[in-house]
Amino acid sequence: MNGAFIPPETSVSGMNLKSQLQRDEGGFQRYAYQDSEGYWTIGFGRCIDSRRGKGLSLAEADALLDSDIAEFTVAVIAALPWSRTLDEARMGVLVGMAFNLGTAGLLGFKKFLSACERGDWFTAAAHMLDSKWARQVGIRAQRLAEQMRDGEWR
Repeated sequence: MNGAFIPPETSVSGMNLKSQLQRDEGGFQRYAYQDSEGYWTIGFGRCIDSRRGKGLSLAEADALLDSDIAEFTVAVIAALPWSRTLDEARMGVLVGMAFNLGTAGLLGFKKFLSACERGDWFTAAAHMLDSKWARQVGIRAQRLAEQMRDGEWR
């Protein structure tokens, strides 16, 4: 061995480093909280505070995004069963909007969704652009409206 510590899978007592840390860090915390020193922390004691923490790696952020995409895809299909028939790029618009606004927020775009269900892509795009959301996200809305109109990824 080169002297590097390799945590054992388990010890005789059934305790291992992972379960010990899960216990000692106070268990799983879904939302960010400030630890006893005031540093922002999440999960099982992961310090995400820019003053001291490690934050997220690119691989971790990518895994979170993959998980969110899967979750919002399922939610969009559950709420809008007709969306299963959309091409990938147009479905991407719906999932992207649900990611940005939440599924409930997407469902508030009733005229837009009605136009999508009819396959009236120009009207759908116009309704996207005629919204508070479009004014908030600017070029993102422009790009997604074009994607909805022609079914091509932007």
